[in-house]
Amino acid sequence: MMEKISIGWQKQPNKLNIQGEIERAIFEITGEEVEVNASGRTDAGVHALGQVANFKTNTKIEIEKMAYAINSKLKKSIRIKKAEEVDSDFHSRYKCKEKTYRYIVNNSEQGTAIYRGLEYQVSQKLDVQAMKNAIKYFIGEHDFKGFKASGTSSKSSVRTIYKAEVRQEGERIIIELTGNGFLYNMVRIISGTLVDVGLGKIKPEDIPSIIESKNRERAGKTLPPHGLYLVEVKYN
Repeated sequence: MMEKISIGWQKQPNKLNIQGEIERAIFEITGEEVEVNASGRTDAGVHALGQVANFKTNTKIEIEKMAYAINSKLKKSIRIKKAEEVDSDFHSRYKCKEKTYRYIVNNSEQGTAIYRGLEYQVSQKLDVQAMKNAIKYFIGEHDFKGFKASGTSSKSSVRTIYKAEVRQEGERIIIELTGNGFLYNMVRIISGTLVDVGLGKIKPEDIPSIIESKNRERAGKTLPPHGLYLVEVKYN
């Protein structure tokens, strides 16, 4: 399990990325060229508090020391929180059963200097109760075709949301979704839709028909990546 800030996951030539940095660190401590598989790709700007990734190695380094060893070769913006041995057929993406994402909205007039890259600011006062009423309609199995980015390669746009909540913590509004999987930009589009609800542009009771329409134009805008967090990945 690892955490990181802002850098995209997938390897890209001549660009700083999480996958490439971890693979480089592993090579430095083991001498092995490995492929690190993540539970899912995160775009640049998105934060991961609990990303899970796996790789195969023949190293003699004790598993208890692996996280320390890799971290010693990584930039401070990437941390391995824990390392453990798994079955040989384990795959962090294909064995995943559940993911939780969080989107943070700063709902203050002036925003914040310190956390400006860690949350999305909306200066207009949002109706949090309306957002709470709206988010419950996303729970369950739905075809989220209207809540995915164009060009998404997923064969099916049907996903199941197990838990969905909006809560307010001071000037911050937290949107949290737990499901069996998410389409590309799905959480950011749902969050944008909920912000529109908070602004009075969409009524909470309109959410079911928006989902049913499968029309991207009826949903809200895609919010920026810097307010999004991958919180947890579960396998059992």
